[in-house]
Amino acid sequence: MPIAEPSPLVPAPSALRANLLAAFPAPDQFDPVLAHFLEQASQQLAQWLGSAALRSPLPAFAALAAAAAPAQLELDWAGLGPAALLADLQRVMDGAYNPNHPGALAHLDPPPLAASIAAELVCAGLNNNLLSEELSPSLSQLERQVCIWLAQRLGMPAGSGGVAASGGTLSNLMALVTARRAAGLACCPDAVVLASADAHVSLNKAMAVMGLPATALLSIPVDAGGRLDVEALAELLAQQRRLGIPVIAVVATAGTTVRGAVDPLSAMAALCKQQGVWLHVDGAIGAVFGLIAGHRQRVAGIELADSVTINPQKLLGITKTSSLLLLAEPRQLGAAFATGLPYMEPSWGGGHGGECGLQGSRPGEVLKLWLGLRQLGLEGIEKLLDGAIARRRQLQQLLAGNGKLLLRGGSLHLLAFTPAAASVEQAELWSQTTRQRLLAEGLMLSRPLYAGRHHLKAVLGNPHTGPDHLAQLAQLVQASLHD
Repeated sequence: MPIAEPSPLVPAPSALRANLLAAFPAPDQFDPVLAHFLEQASQQLAQWLGSAALRSPLPAFAALAAAAAPAQLELDWAGLGPAALLADLQRVMDGAYNPNHPGALAHLDPPPLAASIAAELVCAGLNNNLLSEELSPSLSQLERQVCIWLAQRLGMPAGSGGVAASGGTLSNLMALVTARRAAGLACCPDAVVLASADAHVSLNKAMAVMGLPATALLSIPVDAGGRLDVEALAELLAQQRRLGIPVIAVVATAGTTVRGAVDPLSAMAALCKQQGVWLHVDGAIGAVFGLIAGHRQRVAGIELADSVTINPQKLLGITKTSSLLLLAEPRQLGAAFATGLPYMEPSWGGGHGGECGLQGSRPGEVLKLWLGLRQLGLEGIEKLLDGAIARRRQLQQLLAGNGKLLLRGGSLHLLAFTPAAASVEQAELWSQTTRQRLLAEGLMLSRPLYAGRHHLKAVLGNPHTGPDHLAQLAQLVQASLHD
């Protein structure tokens, strides 16, 4: 029996009168109850976002307890209707972290981009699967093209490409697995990875997942600016060669987690090329600066890497998760991860997503990235980067005045600081009490342990944060030093 063409003019009258939300959208007619439910949920979200400044960046414990109350976790036998479901959503929203608040400066979690929010909703409704091309025809093509475009903007060689992943931890892991396979070291338990002492903890996880001991990750000291010491790297590479220990890869960091330092990428690339060693750049924080000509010098040399992790979620407002692994030779991904998909039709457009990385089933996260980039344009990206750097410079200038703080920053948009004359114990107590005082004023900073001392850290990527917020922050921090 033929199915009628869907039409937005054909309602489902019985469902509408009864206010029944069908478990699955009808395949042959417009569902006004579904549309109304989505409109109401969107309105709740828009109201939550639009009232962000009236709440704290962190919820009250009472709201958090209500969201996770045992009674809310029990399933009703007959299921719930739209009103009850929306109430459930509201309870969770009331207990959520509030990144749209101007004082949300603690982490690399900016406010969400409007187009990215809409794309996330559509992606859920499409429910496509990047496992294979037949399960995600348009999205598979879009992911390949977006990866190519990003690689081109970074200046990587012609033919570069990559794959999306659910977070930078997976991107870094896939890079190291690919590097190990390319070096013929897949069955070598003695191989090592070299990275700076300030490299991200995801590398430690990668060692465990790859079946390597924690000691397989060799740390290279950093200079006073938090950048990897290239001479020390050269000496360590030479030592491994003398000892006959194979090297899987050298990992450079373009944006360290605490201070936003960028390793000397060009010098590291030259050394790795000379030694025949894979260079991976963990650019989860800083690689986006390479997309715009006016900021490209901040990550100069990133285009010389064999692989790059880039996380648009950390500054551009792409909703989580949005991470991509880019490679100068993307065919290496298939060599490392392809297993064959005998239950799928052959690829027709460049390879199944499940054959190009560690993940099998995964959502079309590229849609929210692509639509977000389309909304911003290059000018919008540039403004976000300009604003982030300007805020970091302003705060750094405000805090540097009295000389009582030890400031730790880099060339990006992060700034950490701690009392210069305090003991380790005093610095820890100061960081605890000052963070709470700031939070009471609607300013949320994080409290990392770095170089053996607790710091406060500000991530200045929030576009809602203005000069007055930073002036208030600096005033409160300066006052804390006199307590």
